[in-house]
Amino acid sequence: MINEKLEKFKEYIKGKTVALVGAGISNMSCVDMLLSYGARLTVRDKNPDPTYTPDGEGGRIEKVAPILSGKGVDMRFGDGYLSDLCENIIIKTPAIRSDLPEFAQAEENGSVLTSEAELFCNLCPCKIIAVTGSDGKTTTTTLISEMLSEETENTEKRVFLGGNIGTPLLPKVGEMRTCDFAVLELSSFQLHRMSFAPYRAVITNISPNHLNWHTSITEYAESKANIFAHQDKDCRLVLNACDGYTDDFRSRARSQVVLFSSKGEPEGDAVWLSGNDIFARLSGKTEKVMSRADIRLVGLHNVENYMAAIAALDGLISKETVIKVAGEFAGVRHRIEEVCTKNGVKFYNSSIDTTPTRTLAALRSFENPPIVICGGSDKNLPMDTLAAELEKRAKYVVLTGTTGVRLAELFDAVGYKKYTYERDFEKAVRAAAGFAEEGDVVLLSPAAASFDSFRNFEKRGDFFCDIVRNL
Repeated sequence: MINEKLEKFKEYIKGKTVALVGAGISNMSCVDMLLSYGARLTVRDKNPDPTYTPDGEGGRIEKVAPILSGKGVDMRFGDGYLSDLCENIIIKTPAIRSDLPEFAQAEENGSVLTSEAELFCNLCPCKIIAVTGSDGKTTTTTLISEMLSEETENTEKRVFLGGNIGTPLLPKVGEMRTCDFAVLELSSFQLHRMSFAPYRAVITNISPNHLNWHTSITEYAESKANIFAHQDKDCRLVLNACDGYTDDFRSRARSQVVLFSSKGEPEGDAVWLSGNDIFARLSGKTEKVMSRADIRLVGLHNVENYMAAIAALDGLISKETVIKVAGEFAGVRHRIEEVCTKNGVKFYNSSIDTTPTRTLAALRSFENPPIVICGGSDKNLPMDTLAAELEKRAKYVVLTGTTGVRLAELFDAVGYKKYTYERDFEKAVRAAAGFAEEGDVVLLSPAAASFDSFRNFEKRGDFFCDIVRNL
């Protein structure tokens, strides 16, 4: 079946000037597609010699200029990358805010400002299931994809996974059919000014994050709310009943709302944990779906991820599929990933923990107090609760980075002594291993971004794994 939306877009963009602002993976993946549609491209990037990872985050690094030069694409790199911004269509990378003066001026002059993710959602012919939140969105998105893939294994339906994880999906939109599924993880950056209506939407939770980019927690939460702002009664919104923003979001939603809860049974359509069993009241019936023991992943936060996925996939998968995936799924890389055991010490990589709430969840996943490596590039997030939990739940804490400096100040203020600070990441890892005894756990859970020392959290996690495997 022809994707009429895509065909109209091809006609619209032919001969148009297009600016790709930011030469990262989300925009570079679109170059060949847009050129094939007859667009006249200019790639703009603040970096005078930008690079990107064509295999996705954590992959090989390629220089951009030689690739674009070989395709005849114009380039504006360096400090003046936004000068004379006048292209008909501007596709910006998620990391750049949409309210820059240059964008505003271009829009006043008739330019259309969008993004790779927004274009994909508006051109996609199949059902979109979109997930956002401060914590758990990667695992929840992956679980939804795994469950749908298992359910549709022997059918003609296909499942495409992307958004903020994996590789961008816009170049694949021509392959998709109405019977397929697109499962997207979406960040607050991607959602900031995005307009689309996913068939099913999930918000795992809202806690302070990216406050070095967003102007306030209110703006951050409103960016997340864009995931349901354009839904209608035929769509579904899944919310965490235990989250402080849920009542507000629920009152504003025009779609069907389903709650999930690890702290009791909510009213209405819901999925909840009762004792060690997960129950669902969906599509007019109440039933036990599974036991907590069926889930291979550790931690209450992962139980919540499963409940969110179950709520999102009601009517699309069977209970048997949920249980099968739960018993086999070992988790996403860099999320409480068991790396190895050395001299009776277990090492876990949770480099994806870039916020205090992620680290809190990781800490609560272990019965015995772990030795925790914490810190990195600071995002201006509140650290008081994390400091108190580390004092209570960690055997010892090794701090690093600028976030480590802030945590050290909090520890000193209350007289907590079971910590050390190492500015160098490798020295921090080796110090943590040195404090460990047989039977201990060493956990990398930074509660901070990686950009002080690494390109991304994947590179940080990979480096940690290399170090501990070679101890």
